[in-house]
Amino acid sequence: MINVSNVSLSYGQRTLFKDVNLKFTNGNCYGIIGANGAGKSTFLKILDGEIESDKGDIDFSVKERVAVLRQDHFAFEDYTVTDAVIYGYEALYSVMKEREAIYGKENFTEADGLRAAELEGEFAAFGGWEAEAEAGRLLSGLGLYESCHSKKMSELDESGKVRALLAQSLFGNPDILLLDEPTNGLDLESIAWLEDFLINFPNIVIVVSHDRHFLNAVCTHICDIDMGRITPYSGNYDFWYQMSQMLQRQAREQLKKREEKAKELKEFIQRFASNVAKSRQATSRKKILEKLDLENITVTSRKFPFVGFKPDRAIGNNVLRVEKLNVSADGVKVLSDFSLIVNKNDKIAFAGLEHIAKTALFDVIAGVREPDSGGVYWGQTVSFSYFPKDNGSFFSGSESIADWLRQYSPDEDDAYVRGFLGRMLFSGDEALKPVNVLSGGERVRCMLARMMLSGANALILDEPTNHLDLEAITALNDGLIAFGGVVLFNTRDREFAASVANRIVEIVPGGAIDRVCSFDDYLADEQVKSLRSAAYNGKVPRGI
Repeated sequence: MINVSNVSLSYGQRTLFKDVNLKFTNGNCYGIIGANGAGKSTFLKILDGEIESDKGDIDFSVKERVAVLRQDHFAFEDYTVTDAVIYGYEALYSVMKEREAIYGKENFTEADGLRAAELEGEFAAFGGWEAEAEAGRLLSGLGLYESCHSKKMSELDESGKVRALLAQSLFGNPDILLLDEPTNGLDLESIAWLEDFLINFPNIVIVVSHDRHFLNAVCTHICDIDMGRITPYSGNYDFWYQMSQMLQRQAREQLKKREEKAKELKEFIQRFASNVAKSRQATSRKKILEKLDLENITVTSRKFPFVGFKPDRAIGNNVLRVEKLNVSADGVKVLSDFSLIVNKNDKIAFAGLEHIAKTALFDVIAGVREPDSGGVYWGQTVSFSYFPKDNGSFFSGSESIADWLRQYSPDEDDAYVRGFLGRMLFSGDEALKPVNVLSGGERVRCMLARMMLSGANALILDEPTNHLDLEAITALNDGLIAFGGVVLFNTRDREFAASVANRIVEIVPGGAIDRVCSFDDYLADEQVKSLRSAAYNGKVPRGI
């Protein structure tokens, strides 16, 4: 169990946490959520002891072992993958290496024998005989198979290192498990395996994640960081969202009533303060006004951008026809004789491991690049807007956000543009920031604003949720669900794909699988699994 008592932390004039009191108990998984910059990762570091709070205490037994998902992907370059995983249980790793060193000596002394006997007892007590097997199970579950286990960490790509370090944090049944964005870089099969692991994990899990499906699957509680407080809720992310919306409505109604009461009292006091007959009543009203606490009725600091796409005209029956498209990237053919017909009600999620092929397809149908051969034919009623995965070229200048957006606006009036930016969370001086200094999330919001101003009735989006916080992802998700036009998109956010798409197109080696269904139904379709297996030479690949 972890007891958090009166924990506070400030940076200069900014208060991240104030008098936080929480209790974390065994068998539960706690999701830490909050807007970008609210202090989610900082709170994990306080629990781990990496950062010291200004005041307050974090209490748990000294015998309890804390495991943390490490973010330094190059810290174990000289370790084998298996050793890097076992290092997650440092006491066991230390005993294991000392034991190996003693048995590796050419001249084995009596003292070595006595020490070896001690180490054997400790090794067994720590579960050392099962360590390599457990490390192998964790690595395989996360998509790193046996051929990788004896490799050096330096031989793994970035995705492999992420998986190995995640396995490291899970190793050895820690008492407290702290995970910061554990699903980053994982495919759906690995995420599903991790979900099952955490659901059955008997101890404390505290996790920060932007993956709503993951939070819904594993969390028994949500801890919401907002306005310097951390408020616990029982249930998963969806339950928190519904509950928070209800509480915010109640808070807004309460605040409105108190503001109306305060206005009424002020008017009475002003009207009768100099009236002798009414002075006692005016004084009484003044005391009531002073007791009205308006400042402590806080709704939320969490901000949802407005995302709504309104097409200038309805889309016709003839939307898009792609015929025998051949496209190469860096000399390698990524699309071969690819054909597709898009219908007027389609919201298509492009799935699969061929990420380069998907981006290349989007670039070609958006007219950004030319294919090797084949054709792309848009209908006459169609106007489209494209959200590319790499948007850096849009933000190379030093103009302000307002000036940048004005060039895409049908109305160049400053008030109109600034009002639109305000709804996208660029209010006041924020709208005057140069575009070449914007963060990834700010750039995405600018690109979405550009798309909304276009009036397009067909939208092409290549991984639009990258860099967004949960609030912006939710707003975009809802905006695409409500959109009455055609949507072609690619995302690694399962909840996003499941809630938006009504058709799935998976690009596989040598062709594509095309199904009119939801994303969840697609994943469960046995015929689709057979087709994928055939496309990948008999082995169903991890990821989609």
